[in-house]
Amino acid sequence: MSVINAAGGSRTRVFGDYMTRAPVLRVRDLEHACQTIQWIDAHEDEIKEAVKATTSHGRLAKIEKFPMGRGLYLRFSFETGDAMGMNMATIASEAACRVIEVATGAEMVSVSGNMCSDKKPAAINMIEGRGKTVVAEALIPADIVEAKLHATAEAIVETNVRKNLIGSSMAGTLGANAHAANMVAAFYIATGQDPAQVVGGSMTLTDCENVDGNLYISVRMPAVEVGTVGGGTKLPCQREALEILGCSGNGKARKLSEILAVTVLAGELSTLAAQAAGQLGKAHAELGRGKKCQ
Repeated sequence: MSVINAAGGSRTRVFGDYMTRAPVLRVRDLEHACQTIQWIDAHEDEIKEAVKATTSHGRLAKIEKFPMGRGLYLRFSFETGDAMGMNMATIASEAACRVIEVATGAEMVSVSGNMCSDKKPAAINMIEGRGKTVVAEALIPADIVEAKLHATAEAIVETNVRKNLIGSSMAGTLGANAHAANMVAAFYIATGQDPAQVVGGSMTLTDCENVDGNLYISVRMPAVEVGTVGGGTKLPCQREALEILGCSGNGKARKLSEILAVTVLAGELSTLAAQAAGQLGKAHAELGRGKKCQ
C-alpha cells in the first residue's frame, strides 16, 4: 500500500482474491482421514484437472485440510476471474470431491461444511479473507477536518478507539467499525451483488490516527464478495449502475471492490466525525427518512 503525504489523498489496494467453498467428507476414523489427506496432497494436479473441466474461468489455488473426528473438512480456494464465483466454486468443489471419493472411500456429506464460511461472520474469513481483501486509506488535512467535519483529528481518533476498537472488543464482534454494513448493503443492491454477502462487509476494521493534527483513516475489508459479470449484474438497472462506475464486464471486479472500500471509508469518516462532534442525533432528526418534506 502506498504512503500518502500530509497534503491529503487516498489509496486503495486489493490484497487477496479467492472465493472459498468447504465440503465436509465422512471418514471411518482418524487414520482414514490422514490417508485421505495424504492422497489429496499427492494428487492435487488430478483434482485441479477435475475442477478445470467444470469452468473456463475458475482455477483451484489451494486446498486446506481440517480433520475432526469422523469428518474431514476441505477448504478449497478458487480464483474466479470477474465473477463473484460462488456457484462456480460450488460446482467445482463437487467435482473435486467426486474424484476424492472414488480414490479414498471418503464420502461427501455436504458440499458446504460451513468452513467456507458463506454468509456468516467467521474468524477464518477475517484472517484468511474470502472474495477480495481490500484496504483503503486517506489522509484528511487538519483544516478540512475542522471546517467540513466540525471536529478534530484527536477527537475522531478517540471516538474510533473507544467505540470501534474497545467497544467492539467488549461486545465480541467480528469486525470493528461504525456502520460499514450500511454502505455495503446499498452498494450491493445497486450493483447486482448478493445482498446476503453484506455479512462479509460487516467484518470491516476501521483505524484512525492523528498525524501532526491531520486525520489518517483506513478500512480493511477482509471479505468483499463482488463480481462484474454473471448473476444480478445482468439486470438492467444494476448493469447501468456498473456502467456509470466503469465497472461493467470483464476485468473490472477488482476496481469495483476498491470503489466499495472507498465508499465504506467515506461513510465511516462521516459517522465518526458526527459522533465526535456530538451531531449524530441532530443529523438523524433533521435528515431522517421519516421526516416529512416541507
